[in-house]
Amino acid sequence: MDQQASVRFLTDLPEEKMKNELLQAFTARYGTSSEEIICIASPARINIIGEHIDYNGGKVFPAAIDRYLYVILRKRADSKIIYDDIRFPGAMEFSIADTFTYRKESQYANYLNGMLSILQKKGCVLNTGFEVLFFSKLPAGGGISSSAALEIGFGRAVAELFGFHIDAVNLAKMGQESEHTFMNVQCGIMDQFSVAMGKKEYAILLDTSTLEYQYVPLVLGDYRIVVMNTNKQRLLADSKYNERRAECMEGLALLQKVQPIANLCELHSTDMPWVTKTIHDERILKRVRHCITENERVQEAVAALQAANLVQLGSLLKASHASLRDDYEVTGCELDTLADAANAHPCCLGARMTGAGFGGCAIAIVQKDAVAEFTARVGEQYSAATGLTASFFACEAGDGAGRI
Repeated sequence: MDQQASVRFLTDLPEEKMKNELLQAFTARYGTSSEEIICIASPARINIIGEHIDYNGGKVFPAAIDRYLYVILRKRADSKIIYDDIRFPGAMEFSIADTFTYRKESQYANYLNGMLSILQKKGCVLNTGFEVLFFSKLPAGGGISSSAALEIGFGRAVAELFGFHIDAVNLAKMGQESEHTFMNVQCGIMDQFSVAMGKKEYAILLDTSTLEYQYVPLVLGDYRIVVMNTNKQRLLADSKYNERRAECMEGLALLQKVQPIANLCELHSTDMPWVTKTIHDERILKRVRHCITENERVQEAVAALQAANLVQLGSLLKASHASLRDDYEVTGCELDTLADAANAHPCCLGARMTGAGFGGCAIAIVQKDAVAEFTARVGEQYSAATGLTASFFACEAGDGAGRI
């Protein structure tokens, strides 16, 4: 079986059979040993609403989903660290004695070495080497946080392997710290938190300024969440993410000269008159307005879901996308085309981009019996407008990273 056929075969397997196949693939690469093999499943996440405000002290509403990246690893008798991937074969080798630093040529290994550097900083000692094999069902750079799944899944796997006692919240904090100090991406904590703390059938209402959170049942009745991938790849560090954060910090600094606020999402729409008088740069004002209104939409969306008012939830998703398009300016042609086609479909309650933007994914709330027809029609319209082929899958809320 060639590599592409092998990947398709694994992707279509149920989890228990997949685990057995992955174990066989692991021993085929690394041989047999008396050491225990550990397998961790780490989920993607969607953010139902609350985009680009997790670094502005806002409330966000993500959910881990039932699509996973798998991390299989085992201790070695020497000091070598070896990474390999079923989708992208080609081993990369390091050592437990290394001082881990970011290197462009290390590619995905930078996310792993970043986590190792934070573990070392926290006093966790690797007393032997280890070997790792990865397999992912997640689209890389798709906006459903494949990078956080990699960081948190790998961090959980190493903690399990070496007996480091790290709870899920602290693991999420370590993932964020790795992004900041190792990857130079000044992200919020939403992605890492939702991947580490996800719970089947629930979304998480997370206050990013305090890390207070509550699980909210994700009950959609006759509807399903459909993830729509533009298949326009983008790298988070290259997607003007840090630029948008800097713009928000500029707006915050101006407002703090008038009122002693800690973050933009402390403000409300009723504050917009004095905000408008204070910020004269239209570009900065738009960024601030998005943060304020998006934070309010999160709270309205949770209330709508709890009241089983899915029509209102869909309307809030549409409003979120419009704000991300017009005020935050992070959507782009492909995401706008996909969201517009979805929102025009009669069986879709609402759609919006999810993730950093500039490509990647959008989500839609679609009547479950119409999912196949929805994906066909929206896919045709998207291809006709962009020349690209979108991909789709329905999903449900799943558990956070853990051992299988």
